[in-house]
Amino acid sequence: MAALAKAKVNESARPRPQDTDRYVGARLRERRLMLGMTQQRMAELIGVTYQQAHKYEKGINRIAGGRLYTIAQVLGVEVSFFYEGIGARADAFEPTPKQRLLLELTRNFTSITSRRQQEAICSLARTLASFERDDELEVEGAAVIEIGGTTTVA
Repeated sequence: MAALAKAKVNESARPRPQDTDRYVGARLRERRLMLGMTQQRMAELIGVTYQQAHKYEKGINRIAGGRLYTIAQVLGVEVSFFYEGIGARADAFEPTPKQRLLLELTRNFTSITSRRQQEAICSLARTLASFERDDELEVEGAAVIEIGGTTTVA
């Protein structure tokens, strides 16, 4: 009976993740994903194991002030980034479908080791984007002709 009571005391004494810790972790994950960085790579850059980085992102472990400063430097943001909007939104970051595609493109692009292949992909993207712009310009500058009740774009 005394052992059960002692176990309950130890359970309640154990620190639990707070909403703020989870929010900071979600912002950390959001920024890391925006950069297309793996959890492993971020962990190496901040000097912790990937397990510890995972715990930071989930809000399981709190991030000390000095460590948060290091993380902010690695991710190219101010420390305040992790607290922005903390009272404004309760839900975590959820990327749009377009953002998901961009993240996938970024991850795949950064995994290509050949500079020549990376430049070829950039050239392809520029070409495709210029075709889109040309198509839009043709539609905007087109003449609309109505002949005998039929509308034609010329």
